[in-house]
Amino acid sequence: MSIFLRDHYGNSRLSARQIIKDPTLFLAFGFGSGLSKVMPGTMGTVAAIPVYLAALQAGQIAYFLITMFIVAIGILICDRAARKLEVHDFGGIVWDEIAGFLITMWGIAYSWQSLLAGFALFRFFDIVKPWPIKWLDRHVEGGFGIMLDDVVAAVFAALMMRIWF
Repeated sequence: MSIFLRDHYGNSRLSARQIIKDPTLFLAFGFGSGLSKVMPGTMGTVAAIPVYLAALQAGQIAYFLITMFIVAIGILICDRAARKLEVHDFGGIVWDEIAGFLITMWGIAYSWQSLLAGFALFRFFDIVKPWPIKWLDRHVEGGFGIMLDDVVAAVFAALMMRIWF
């Protein structure tokens, strides 16, 4: 038994190997980062950092388009993953964290300070879930619901980033 991996995932009891081999689940689990037994959402946000750095190289318009694509496709990815796992918003589904971190950092000049602040602020709003995030998390179903609470948490974090930076 690993301290990092669970024996199985979701009500369908999928193995880590099954998740890694399934393209939809592999993406939903943030390239495998959501397989972590400990803080999968935080691990998913860590997995978002290389995506952020790569998108940043493309320029602001491309960054925006990449982020919107990741959000839009995330609705489908998260919905399909939840159905395969037979659990709505299973903790290992972290594609929404990747999208959320990209939204948080959109338009912010890169520095290690902004990276750390964006990471901390996004995780704070995603974990604490102040109103209306908690309400959305509890009342909006499917892939749209999985994505929506993280998108709103990211908007809160992004607003704080704009005030701070």
